[in-house]
Amino acid sequence: MTNQKKIAILGSTGSIGTQTLDVIAQYPDRFKATVLIAGTRVDTLIQQALQFRPEWAIIADVAQYWKLREALEPAGIRTAAGQDAINDAMMLDCFDTVVTATVGYSGLTPTLRAIRAGKQIALANKETLVVAGDIVCKALAESRSTMLPVDSEHSAIYQCLVGENHDRVRKVIITASGGPFRSFTKEQIEAATVKDALHHPNWNMGAKITIDSATMLNKAFEIIEARWLFNLTPDQIEPLVHPQSIVHSMVEFVDGAVKAQLGIPDMRLPIRYALGETTRLDAPEEHLDFTKYPTLTFEKPDEEKFPCITLADLALTRGGNTACVINAANEVAVKAFLTEKIKFTNIYPLITETLAHIPFIESPSYEDYVACNDESRAIATEIAEKISNRI
Repeated sequence: MTNQKKIAILGSTGSIGTQTLDVIAQYPDRFKATVLIAGTRVDTLIQQALQFRPEWAIIADVAQYWKLREALEPAGIRTAAGQDAINDAMMLDCFDTVVTATVGYSGLTPTLRAIRAGKQIALANKETLVVAGDIVCKALAESRSTMLPVDSEHSAIYQCLVGENHDRVRKVIITASGGPFRSFTKEQIEAATVKDALHHPNWNMGAKITIDSATMLNKAFEIIEARWLFNLTPDQIEPLVHPQSIVHSMVEFVDGAVKAQLGIPDMRLPIRYALGETTRLDAPEEHLDFTKYPTLTFEKPDEEKFPCITLADLALTRGGNTACVINAANEVAVKAFLTEKIKFTNIYPLITETLAHIPFIESPSYEDYVACNDESRAIATEIAEKISNRI
């Protein structure tokens, strides 16, 4: 159909990517997946491509290309591989909206390309704004591109702000589940295993973001993301632990009124809202039953047990390349933890030690961010190896 919105999914085989395809399948008259991009899961990408019949299927892992091509070329689906191919794909004319569902720093360059091409951005890759929010916002200001958040917290804030004067916002309250270790003692956290950390009480997410939720660095990143998305000052953003994950975020206005967006913990709601460009589409999933949640509770984050959340203040106060370093070191640290080279409690000190080794750049260029990311990863990898040898 000519009125279908044509969608590219950057990270189609991950948690957000697969749920985005669920939404597309639910509304075939509205949405069409025309470009599917994955990292290494070639079998899943092939399966998705044969089901949704995009114009392009692209894999980051060049070694998997021939398998992808052999499976999809007979179906008339064009294929490519490698990071350059992914970046170039953002300029294709066969889509108008890209869901940036990849995890980590890898989302930055293709998102910038998509902005320069004037694409609509459904942002699920928070690291894009964490690492280089200044550059991304400048690019948006110079482009016809628009950006809608997919993260449940930022989608909630966006929904609360519809029809409101942003100058009348006193603060935004970003809620957090508290992760799997909210009720753990420091001693229990010290002994936590990978299996423990991956057991999130409310959300079904990929391994990386689940570990970030456990350390609460994910919430620090969301604070940084909110600063750029909504043009807020650091003192206008408050994190609050809400174990039930029903209130996704709130906005308090200068007159004392507070608006909140509530719903069951299901990422398909904010995905639908972003793809529909704030149109509220009928949802086939379970709806919120308040009788199942007779009590909604809130508490301040425990910064002593979860020191990673304090990195938001550091990044926003210090600025420059600070958040870029934190993100790079964290990606290395999480990978080292998931492969059982370091302990859960080593993640925060690994990040802070990496910060101590990287020169501060007050106003980084894009090239500075690229170099800073590479250097930070190298330093963090060395630190991880030293920690692993001591364990």
